[in-house]
Amino acid sequence: MKQRKIQTALRLTEEMHYKLTQIAQNEHRSFNAQLEYWVQNCVKDYEKEHGEIPFDLEKTAIE
Repeated sequence: MKQRKIQTALRLTEEMHYKLTQIAQNEHRSFNAQLEYWVQNCVKDYEKEHGEIPFDLEKTAIE
């Protein structure tokens, strides 16, 4: 079963939003793609140190 992306709200200060946008542009990514990239790497690093976090799409699927 294909995973769908879930929209979520993230509240940032104007300064933080500006700085993150600049980083994303420097990396030739959209703002959202840059955040996804960082989050994916953060989870990988966490799981490397603490073990894989189990995920069962069937049990977590939102109807």
